[in-house]
Amino acid sequence: MQKIYMEQNFEKITTKEAFENFIRHRKVRNLSPNTIKTYESDFRYFSDFYDSSRLCADIKKETVYGFIEYLRENTNANDITIYSYMTHIRAILYYFMEEGYTKKFSIEMPKKEKTIKPTYTDRELVKLLEKPNLKKCEFTDYRNWVMVNYLLATGNRLRTMINLKIGDIDFDNNLICMLKTKNKKQQIIPLSKQLKPILQEYLRYRKGSANDYMFCSMHGTQLSTSGVEGVISKYNRGRGVESTSIHKYRHTFAKKWILNGGDPFTLKEVLGHSTMDMVNQYVNIFGKDLENVFNSYNPLDNFLKDTKGELINMR
Repeated sequence: MQKIYMEQNFEKITTKEAFENFIRHRKVRNLSPNTIKTYESDFRYFSDFYDSSRLCADIKKETVYGFIEYLRENTNANDITIYSYMTHIRAILYYFMEEGYTKKFSIEMPKKEKTIKPTYTDRELVKLLEKPNLKKCEFTDYRNWVMVNYLLATGNRLRTMINLKIGDIDFDNNLICMLKTKNKKQQIIPLSKQLKPILQEYLRYRKGSANDYMFCSMHGTQLSTSGVEGVISKYNRGRGVESTSIHKYRHTFAKKWILNGGDPFTLKEVLGHSTMDMVNQYVNIFGKDLENVFNSYNPLDNFLKDTKGELINMR
């Protein structure tokens, strides 16, 4: 009886109306405005393929397959981008199914090739981490240097960093409390020994109260994501590093963590991932580097190399 009731009420709903209900539902769940925009942006691709004025009930598994083919043939999107689109479209369609707008079916995600996550080289890090002369540089140059140190010491996302407030740093207990993260869950990570004195010194110049943003403009206001991207781009190039990706600092943090023998489960918590999927990608992608480090420092390999393998004289 329940199934009949649902079909009678929802069999005439359009895909556009169903999507509007989805967005309303996500807003009630207090998803971030950026996440909402991403859903809306990706749904426009789906609407280009499947007219949103069409009935939602007519969406089938074959529709999804056709949409994936449409993306491959009519856009410049690579496999990684298509996978990203489908992650959001799948969430939307599963909502349609749960509400009874569409008959239930499973959605198989397209395969994506694992690509090497770009990271900063050690040579680049030496340039990026060289401390500016505080007697000659401007506050913004010094602040940018501190931000780079912070990103490399925490692996934080850009939005998390710009929302950090002075009071979120617990210097007594060596903790960083992040209240605004991607999944909107409070996250606490240790304050590294190297980063602690850097932030303490920075605050002597920055000043401010506990409710002020840690990293601010010259006027003490909160920095924007585009603003930070711009100043870090200028900072990197000014030090002879052509790559200007802020997310690259996060990848570098993950790579160094793995190469230094860090626990993947702890890495998941530090990076704020809800599942192990992304961390497993890091482990797989940087596995070759880990193998090189292992071979370089493995006691047996080094011992045999030093003795040139001549441990036993055969008669």
